[in-house]
Amino acid sequence: MRTMIGQTVSLLTVTAVTLASLSLLPSPLAQAADSRELILAAYSVPKEAYERRIIPAFQKHWKQKTGQDVRIRSSYGASGAQARAIIGGFDADVAVLSVEGDVDQISKAGLITHDWRKAPHGGMISASVVALGVRKGNPKGVKGWDDAAKPGVEVLYPNPKTSGGAMWDIIAIYGAGLKLAEAHGGGKPVTPDAAEAQAIDLLTRIQRNVKVMDKSGRESVTTFERGVGDVIVTYENELLPRVKSQRPYEIVVPAETVWIENPATVVDSYADRHKVRDVAEAFVAFLHGPEAQAAFLELGFRPLDHTSPGAATFPQPAKLFTIAELGGWDQVSNKLFGPQGLWTKVVEDLAKKK
Repeated sequence: MRTMIGQTVSLLTVTAVTLASLSLLPSPLAQAADSRELILAAYSVPKEAYERRIIPAFQKHWKQKTGQDVRIRSSYGASGAQARAIIGGFDADVAVLSVEGDVDQISKAGLITHDWRKAPHGGMISASVVALGVRKGNPKGVKGWDDAAKPGVEVLYPNPKTSGGAMWDIIAIYGAGLKLAEAHGGGKPVTPDAAEAQAIDLLTRIQRNVKVMDKSGRESVTTFERGVGDVIVTYENELLPRVKSQRPYEIVVPAETVWIENPATVVDSYADRHKVRDVAEAFVAFLHGPEAQAAFLELGFRPLDHTSPGAATFPQPAKLFTIAELGGWDQVSNKLFGPQGLWTKVVEDLAKKK
């Protein structure tokens, strides 16, 4: 049995069958030959890109290529929660998650057996940066991280225990703290301990201002749109479409921020069990292709290739950094979010002071 565990499910299909035509349906065996089904588990942020553009386009592509209809059952939620659900038995054929660490957890559970990083761009299909959303007119005068850390500024970002987007947000703050330490050094060398102390200080001051930590990046944006908070820390691509649609807020891209990349992969065990590996692999390949990449670009994601024409339309942060520069996902995840992690201790220490 193919199940959807604890998730919101949407059904997209190329053909609609009416009750009046039931008697005209071919035999079950013929239906199986002419129709396929794929389960997609994705993090919450790119839902519109998939539902409005990418899934319908892939269905058309697959129909033209094979003559088969393909129904895609899509589930959206916080990246970490999706990864845990897949490990726990949610039998998604394809996983599109916020952070590579979540994909690695599925691999460690034995459900992904191929080297997913051998795909184009190391298995990544979309890119963005961490940005700040502020109220219309920027009444708090927020220009960067230090402003978000000032007393009296209410900040929103989701909980990294459930949200991959929140992990990116906190990594951006931590890395920005390291960059700011270099700047404050006035050109003089800064010791690693001194730089880390400044990064922890920035994490602490911003976390002290956090009003709400929702489960996912999408929930955090919804809370901000309800009027809660002065600043939201989130993906740039979450903010761009809303600003274009005249939502009453503005975007601030800090000079110091992190380059975000989001992975997609076939979940081998489930795709093979359901006998849909060919469809699953074709869908992931489609995500790397020009049609899906154009859809991502239109909805606020940055091109993975910094030299592509679309990249020039985005502001270029002066001190942009990558997760690799901080030591890679395993090292950063443990350093910040482990039981003795820097961010974990910041939260615990602030809780003791309340």
